[in-house]
Order: sequence, then C-alpha cells, then structure tokens
Amino acid sequence: MDKTSMGDKAMTDKYNVETAEILANEAQHLPIAEATPIYEQLLLLFPTAAKFWKQYVEAQMAANNDDATKQIFSRCLLHCLQIPLWRCYIRFIRKVNDRKGIEGQEETRKAFDFMLNYIGADIASGPVWMEYISFLKSLPAMNAQEESQRMTAVRKVYQKAIVTPTHHIEQLWKDYENFENSVSRQLAKGLISEYQPKYNSARAVYRERKKYVDEIDWNMLAVPSTGSYKEETQWIAWKRLLSFEKGNPQRIDTASSNKRVVFTYEQCLMYMYHYPDIWYDYATWHAKGGSIDAAIKVFQRSLKALPDSEMLRYAYAELEESRGAIQAAKKIYEGLLGDGASATALAHIQFIRFLRRTEGVEAARKYFLDARKSSSCTYHVYVAYATLAFCLDKDPKMAHNIFEAGLKRFMHEPVYILEYADFLTRLNDDQNIRALFERALSSLPPEESVEVWKKFTQFEQTYGDLASMLKVEQRRKEALSGAGEDGIAALESSLQDVVSRYSFMDLWPCSSNDLDHLARQEWLAKNINKKVEKSALLNRTTLLDKESMASISTMSTKVVYPDTSKMVIYDPKQNPGAGTNAFDEILKATPPALVAFLANLPAVEGPTPNVDIVLSICLQSDLLTGQSGKTGIPTQLPAGPATSELSGSSKSHPVPSGLSMKPTSKRQYGKRKELVRQEDDDTTTVQSQPLPHDAFRIRQYQKARASSTSQTGSVSYGSAFSGDLSGSTG
Repeated sequence: MDKTSMGDKAMTDKYNVETAEILANEAQHLPIAEATPIYEQLLLLFPTAAKFWKQYVEAQMAANNDDATKQIFSRCLLHCLQIPLWRCYIRFIRKVNDRKGIEGQEETRKAFDFMLNYIGADIASGPVWMEYISFLKSLPAMNAQEESQRMTAVRKVYQKAIVTPTHHIEQLWKDYENFENSVSRQLAKGLISEYQPKYNSARAVYRERKKYVDEIDWNMLAVPSTGSYKEETQWIAWKRLLSFEKGNPQRIDTASSNKRVVFTYEQCLMYMYHYPDIWYDYATWHAKGGSIDAAIKVFQRSLKALPDSEMLRYAYAELEESRGAIQAAKKIYEGLLGDGASATALAHIQFIRFLRRTEGVEAARKYFLDARKSSSCTYHVYVAYATLAFCLDKDPKMAHNIFEAGLKRFMHEPVYILEYADFLTRLNDDQNIRALFERALSSLPPEESVEVWKKFTQFEQTYGDLASMLKVEQRRKEALSGAGEDGIAALESSLQDVVSRYSFMDLWPCSSNDLDHLARQEWLAKNINKKVEKSALLNRTTLLDKESMASISTMSTKVVYPDTSKMVIYDPKQNPGAGTNAFDEILKATPPALVAFLANLPAVEGPTPNVDIVLSICLQSDLLTGQSGKTGIPTQLPAGPATSELSGSSKSHPVPSGLSMKPTSKRQYGKRKELVRQEDDDTTTVQSQPLPHDAFRIRQYQKARASSTSQTGSVSYGSAFSGDLSGSTG
C-alpha cells in the first residue's frame, strides 16, 4: 500500500489506531521531507501521542534540523509528560550544549531542573534522577569552593530523589548512603537518620502506587469513547489512581501533593483526551482548591480538545459567571450561539436565562424577540420564556401572550398544548383551558392526541362536574377507539373508568392486587379476538380452550434471573485429586464379583463405550460364581494401561482410576500390584465360553470375536472372572 492510499484510508476513518500505527511505521523509513506531512497528520488527530512526537523529533534530530527539533519540543513537552519523550529532549539539549563549554553545562543543568520539575514525580523517573546526578558529579571543580558547591547540588538532588516513589527508589537510597559516607561519615550518620523515615514512607507509597499504575495501558492512543470494555477498564484505572493521589498517601505538604495530582491529571489526559468528564473533574478540582485561573486554563484547553462539547461550555461559562466575569461568560454563550442559524433551542434558552440573571428583563425580552425568528427556535423556547416571564417577572399577561403567539406555530405539538394547559391551570382560567383543549383536539390526529385527551379527562375529573366528566370520557373513547369489534368493546364502560375517576395522587379506591387484576383483564379484553383467530387457525376452533385461558391468567410477570455472583468456571484441573478417595471408598463397599466384572470391561474410546461389546461381555459373564477367595479377584481396579482388544485397536488406553482421567503421557504410574494370573489351561477365556442360543447374541459375539482376531499377532482375553487382561502384538 503506497503512501497516498494510506493517507486516504486514515482520513476516512481518522481515529483508526491500526492505520495510525502503520502510517507511523511507514514514516520512519521515509526521508524527513516526506515524513513530515505524515507526522503532522497523525499529530493533528493524536496530539497527545507521545510516541508519535518522539518518532517525529528523532527524525528531525537525525537530520540535524535543530531549529525544527526545538519547535517540535515546544509544541509537545508540556502536555506529553512521558519519560521516553523527555529523555529524548535531554539528549538533544546535551548534544547542543556539549560544545559550548561551561555555558553549555549550565544550560544543561537548567534543562535537567526543568525536566524534573515536570516529570520528576513519575514512577518511572528513577533513571532521569540518576542521569542528573551523574551529570552533576561529572562537572569539573577548579577549587574547593566549586567542589563544595557541586557536592551540595548532588546532595539536594539525592534528597529529592529518595523521597519520590519511583521504581528505583531503593537503588537511589543505596547510592545516597554511599555518597554521604564518601563525603563525611560523621555528617552522613545524621543526614541518613533524618531522611530514613521519609525514604521509608516514599517506599511504602511506591508499593501502593505501583498497584494502580500497573493497571494502566501506557501504549494506548487517545480516541473518542466507543464504550469498549478496554476503554472502560482504563477509565476506571485512571480514576483509581487519581483518587489515590488526591488522598495524599505520603502525607507531604499541600503544594507538593497538589503538584502530584496535577501531574497525574496531565498524564491521564494523554490517554483520556476525548473524555469530557476528565476535563471537568480536573477543572473543578482546581476551582475547589482556589486556583480559579488554573481551572479556566483547563476549560480553555478542554474546548480546544472537544470544541463540540456543550457540557464543557456551560460549565466554563458557569465558572466565569460565578467569579463575576460576566463579559467572559457572555462570550462563551455567544460562541454556543454562533451565527444563530446553527444554534440549538437549548442554547437560546440558556442564553435568555443568562441575560435575565445578569442584564435584566429587557435584555432577555429583546433577545427572545430576535431568537423566535430563527429557524432553530422550537416550542421549547416559547415555553421557557413564558415560564420565566410568569415566575420571575410576575407578568402573567406577558406569559399568556407568549403562549398564544406560540400556539399559532405549534398547534401540532401535543407537549406544547400540555404546557399551555398547565399554565392556564395555575391561572385558574378553566374557561380558556377547555377552549384550548377543544381547539387542539380538533386539529390533532387521533394517534397524537392521546396525552391531550388524558390531560383533558384529568382536568374534568378534578375540576368539572359529573356530567362533564362522563361526557369527556365518552368522547375520548370515541376518538381513540378503532373500527370494528375492538372499537365497540372500547366504548363500553369498565371498572377502570371508576378507578380513574376516584383516585388521587397515590391514593386508589382498590388494592394493588385489584389494580393488577384490572390491568390484566384490560389487556385480555384488547387481545382476546387476536387469540381466537390464532387458535382457529391452529386448532380449527373459534374459542380459546380453558387451559390456554388459565395459563394466560396465571402468567407471572416477574422474571427470575440466576444469581451470577455464585457462578464458577468448571475446570476439573483445579482439583485433580478430587473424587479419588470417594471412589476408592465405593470400591471397598462393592461386592468382589462386581469389581471383577468392572475390571474386565475394556477401556472406553470416545465419550461412550461400544454398546455391542459391553453387551457381549455382560452375556458371557457369570457374576454368581465369582468368589474372591477362589478365583483370585483383585480388590481394586487396575490403574495401568490396558489394550483395547475389543475395539479393534492396538493402541494403548488408560483405564481410569477414580474420577480423574488424564492422558497416558502425563499419568504418573505408581507401584502396581501384580494381578494373580491363572495358568492357560486353567483359564476360561472368552473364546472358550459356549455360544449363546439367541441369534442376536450370536451375531454380537461373532462381531466381537472377529474384531479381536483381526489384530496383528494374537490377542488373548483374561478370565472373565478375574478381570486380568493380557495381550500381545507381534
């Protein structure tokens, strides 16, 4: 696949991770001029992918493009807090400054301080601390004063490193002890005893932190959520780590603790970049801590990452408004409205409310008059502004006019009719309420007027007299009933009507069982004709039989689910010895003759034995004459391999001992007692048994015999009583 086709595929499914990986690998083998557009395309889609930034910057470093390298680092470092990328940065700095002498060494030292200020809290930052210490130790000292300054600098770095929970904390502690002892043993004793508790605390926190860090996939690319299991587990893992860091487990000062939380949030956003809840949590955490400016910066970054997120815009505007920055909040709302044509009805409503809170009644009214001309203005905007005028401005006349103006546009919207009716109910204007219902029901089709009829009926049941109540109920039935027998049945009065008329809120004129019974009867009444037709087609009858009616009436609506918390995976390998002792106990209580018979049975190939062979052995066995004292019957089943002669196979198959069956190659054979063998002349073999008289038995006997003689060489059966199987193949 060439570069152009790969690019087209990436644009078609821009967040396809596999395609992005292929593109990145392709770019590594291209000249920097050709690779740059690919990297820019990838980083436009995955701006927090540290591994892509690292590949990009390494390609520029390989081409000795120092200016381009610096520019790339300036774009990615502060928001990609990953150790490999930052170590690449320090390599570049050291490479550039190595040829500058003392001035370059100072620049490198500042770069190390800058790096550790951002990523020094990373659990994998141990090598970075060690590299910085090695760099400081390598600096030349011209006199004793410079040597003292160098040792002081090394000591400070060590003391920061040994209280940071990292993978290399134990090695850093050992190095620190050696360092202090090499400088001054007397001074070392005091310093080591001072920092020992801090080191112990950091080491304990490291062990706890590692449990959370190990659950995180550090190679994951930031993509919009698809609801996959992996994404959910990663979201949970990050939430747990953030909660752990917010608890300040090391009990350090507030500033240092907050710095670690910030670092964890920044790392989290590298992978949860498209999750608005993470951005919101980060910003509100800053705001609760009093860092409003930091919270605003987080919101601003979140809107660049998720420009279509209305939730984050409202949250950002709320923060600005809460701190008194009204103009800043207004700009955010105006950004939601855009040019007006693309604005949503919700954006109009929220801006009206904002203007009413901050600029007063007139500003809100003026904007409503402009917003209602917009194509995106729905009935929701009319309802919201009318309610605001009625409740906040205490202007029922204005609210009534708004509802009336909206009725001309939204007479076909049942929800708008219901909201208007609620408003008139609060005004106690029963005459206009009835007029509203009549106007609406005359224009609405029956399928859309169900809720309006319901509201009209409830109104009459609450405020009307008995005659008007019954009249509206009958009109409702006529309007909503279908044609045919169903419609006729629907027009009939039912006990449900009485319940509806004489209930109030959660008070009912009957028990819950009566309600269930009435609901079931209503359902049966609606569906009984359908049942009759289906029954007539299947059973050539015109009525439902009593059994089907009884089953319908007794049908339980409660669904019982299994208790999945007690489910376990079946795996016999978990306890390979289970059942062996129990089986041995059974054998001890089994009559010797039956044990001999079981021992005489051939090994089973496959899930079931060959029935013909088992029948043949059963017919030729005489359990009544089997006496353990006379025939040498073994007291337990043989555990070694047996040759399945009757199955027509010369392969060796294990005879199971107990309930645990394993392949022959894995079986551990113990010492096996020698079975008492009879002399050939004293043994009654299968072949020497008299033929049965039944024709079917004769055929089965011949079939088994032919199967055994078809083996290469000779096969002889042991005694049917002793259960001793012996076979030889030439």
